[in-house]
Amino acid sequence: MSGTVLDAAALDAFLAREFPQVYDQLRIENVAPMGARVRLLVDTRHLRPGGTVSGPSMMLLGDVTFYIAILAMIGPEALTVTTNMTLNFLRKPANEDLLCEARILKLGRRLVTGDCLIYSASGSVDKPVAQATLTYARP
Repeated sequence: MSGTVLDAAALDAFLAREFPQVYDQLRIENVAPMGARVRLLVDTRHLRPGGTVSGPSMMLLGDVTFYIAILAMIGPEALTVTTNMTLNFLRKPANEDLLCEARILKLGRRLVTGDCLIYSASGSVDKPVAQATLTYARP
């Protein structure tokens, strides 16, 4: 596939409709063929003791960003689901928004595999705070 099926506006509307429980926490910043970038709008609910962004919040960001990258390529398939996710914590994140860059490595008929880099908004993708490897199953 060379282009995307859904753009950022269509994906934003999809998230608002299908996942209202997390919609207010995220902002889609970019959608491209085989990838996406999403911002976690960090507030107190995302912090752990010590004032850093919690692991579950980073997992949410990685999982949703990869989901958005997939849906951009295949369309609004709500039942596309995570089958595996491994998250490596690399650095202590600051108490600020996080960005996630998702990259699809293989877009198969049944499975999609790829990775994500999560980094602080004031940092760079060269200094990630976490890295995830994901596999999704398509309906």
